[in-house]
Amino acid sequence: MGRRVLVTGGVRSGKSRYAESLLQREPVVSYIAPGPVPDGSDPEWVARVAEHQRRRPESWITRETTDVTSALEGATTPVIVDCLSTWATAMLDEVGAWDAPDAQWRPEVGKRIDGLVEAWCARRDLTVAVTNEVGFGVVPEHRSGRVFRDVLGLVNQRVAACSDEVALVVAGRVLYL
Repeated sequence: MGRRVLVTGGVRSGKSRYAESLLQREPVVSYIAPGPVPDGSDPEWVARVAEHQRRRPESWITRETTDVTSALEGATTPVIVDCLSTWATAMLDEVGAWDAPDAQWRPEVGKRIDGLVEAWCARRDLTVAVTNEVGFGVVPEHRSGRVFRDVLGLVNQRVAACSDEVALVVAGRVLYL
């Protein structure tokens, strides 16, 4: 198994469970949960986070953060990042991409993607990232949908280029690309 594995697939494809299985033999894993830390205002999100935490071994260290780059750089154990899609959404929120013209936010997004990719490529311990495959996903055909699809597509391509393995999960079945 390579040192850096990107696991992609559609929503509810089984990609998170598969990614977790790649690390099941590791005694300690840093579980990086990107995106805004849930504030309890979305009961479905809270339930999903709780379910993910219940199925992970107690020895796994969970870190919920929007700063995935720093979390990757600071981790001294094998890592799972679940999920880059959530990171991209939070990043686009932070830079005001949903309402501003591209010229106002795109340079900052480029810097943040560069930082994430640099941290990803520098990892030497087993590192697994989960992401949604926007090429197959249903993404609304409006400006916000296009912004999300374009940015996450770029993130996926850049991370995949520096990965030792890329897996596509569909209906719980895994295809290595």
